[in-house]
Amino acid sequence: MECQIKDISVFYKIYGEGHPIIMLHGFSPDHHIMTGCMEPIFATRDGWQRIYFDLPGMGKTPGPDWLVNSDQMLEVVSEFIDKIILDQHFAISGQSYGAYLARGIVREKSKSVTGLSLLVPLIIPAFEERRVPAHVSLVKDPELIKSIPADEREDFENFIVVQTKSVWERTRDEVNVGVSVTNEPFLTRLQENGYSFSFDINAESDTFDKPTLILMGKQDSAVGYFDAWKLVEKYPRGTFAVLDRAGHNLPIEQEELFNCLINEWLDRIEDTLE
Repeated sequence: MECQIKDISVFYKIYGEGHPIIMLHGFSPDHHIMTGCMEPIFATRDGWQRIYFDLPGMGKTPGPDWLVNSDQMLEVVSEFIDKIILDQHFAISGQSYGAYLARGIVREKSKSVTGLSLLVPLIIPAFEERRVPAHVSLVKDPELIKSIPADEREDFENFIVVQTKSVWERTRDEVNVGVSVTNEPFLTRLQENGYSFSFDINAESDTFDKPTLILMGKQDSAVGYFDAWKLVEKYPRGTFAVLDRAGHNLPIEQEELFNCLINEWLDRIEDTLE
């Protein structure tokens, strides 16, 4: 389906019925990275309407020339939510850059947001200012690495912490499928000119007192986990979890723990809706 926001045809998918939950993917992939980890959870629970969409410049949503910074990206996301769910309350889950945008949505619409989950969240946009560990692969399969196509092998070998066949297959089908069709010039321009919000979302003092889950990978060499701990006082109902044996691919590398923690987060939201 498509939703017209300004001159952008935003591609989106909706599954199920019930309380809306907005899913925001990260920088470069598309909605598959969220459907892949989230839909198996909702296969065993009802009462949730899951809304996935491709951010501008990613997946099937074009990146217009006028969109050059994250403030404008946030505006598109905000208008999309308004159009799709009207005046309903909703939960929101964001992965990496999507988590950065999700925090921006909470800033704008906190009274309408019933719960927030931040998956391997981008906290500090400027990479050189982040505290991140060096990359390490804790599980390796040399024969698997040899079998991966050359154009995808380097990223997998130098980015993934748990290098098993199942992790590779899910990475290929849920992450690489979106990265392969991304609008690279558009994303490069955004990163170089306006990746950070014009406001300092980390310095603002407002708290969010609804059920929150923040999941970080101990071996995440992309965004790390150190910086997220600075936010602990902003989320009085927040569960903070740093998972060993997990990098930026945490939902895939630690599938069982991920499913358990997301289910518990959803339980907490449901308790507040009754």
